[in-house]
Amino acid sequence: MAKNQTPIAVVSFYRFVDIADPDFEWLLDELGLGEEIDGRWTEAAEPPFRRMRVRVKNEIVTLGRPDIQPQRHTGEHVLPAEWNCLISDPNTLLIDARNHYEIEVGTFPGAVDPQTDSFRQFSKFAYELAAGGRDRPVAMFCTGGIRCEKASALMQELGFSKVFQLQGGILNYLDTVDPEDNRWRGECFVFDKRVAVDRDLAEGGYVQCHACRRPLSSEDLESPDYREGVFCPKCINELEADRAARLEERRRQVALARQRGEIHIGAKID
Repeated sequence: MAKNQTPIAVVSFYRFVDIADPDFEWLLDELGLGEEIDGRWTEAAEPPFRRMRVRVKNEIVTLGRPDIQPQRHTGEHVLPAEWNCLISDPNTLLIDARNHYEIEVGTFPGAVDPQTDSFRQFSKFAYELAAGGRDRPVAMFCTGGIRCEKASALMQELGFSKVFQLQGGILNYLDTVDPEDNRWRGECFVFDKRVAVDRDLAEGGYVQCHACRRPLSSEDLESPDYREGVFCPKCINELEADRAARLEERRRQVALARQRGEIHIGAKID
């Protein structure tokens, strides 16, 4: 961020509501922020998204279960101030409801990694977990809380009677818990250009591979298997030749634009 430049405020929030006939007219006529919204505020040196997109989807936060309605039933919310006490109980099963590539960046010590590449795969993990027993209390967490709304509802459906979720997710925990009580280890992956934020919610030390979208550490960037904009150590053996060629051409065009003093990616179009 340039000296004396005002940082960009970034807020993340959600609310599950019933919409009989969702369309963009509904957005114009009905969507409002007159009620209090429980949002998470962070800062960024530049706009973290290139554009705003509004889409109508059959399922928000795709679990493959559009019938699950968190506004009707979901796991019990636990305030960040009470979270450490809950997960200190050795009988509590602590589950990180995020994807594996997010968990690699940071998590709570002792948390179970469901080994998912997308949230849709969480259902398989939950069913397998339930088959092994449903007696232990379950504590779940994710980035801002929205995935846990649905994941905890699924766990309840599968017969887990004590299901808890971290209110406001990791971002709320990092924002409100005193540093000396903070049990988070590493950084927190976020789905924007910052890639990750640290324990102080400042922009972290990761970048994102353009090919596979996975977060890359400084060690990954030093690897001979990393080529900016084309591949990284995590996807070099997965990338098909034709896509690698397209990415290589994109990299060349970006470099040429930079030499001309132009912006190739994210340029404004009149």
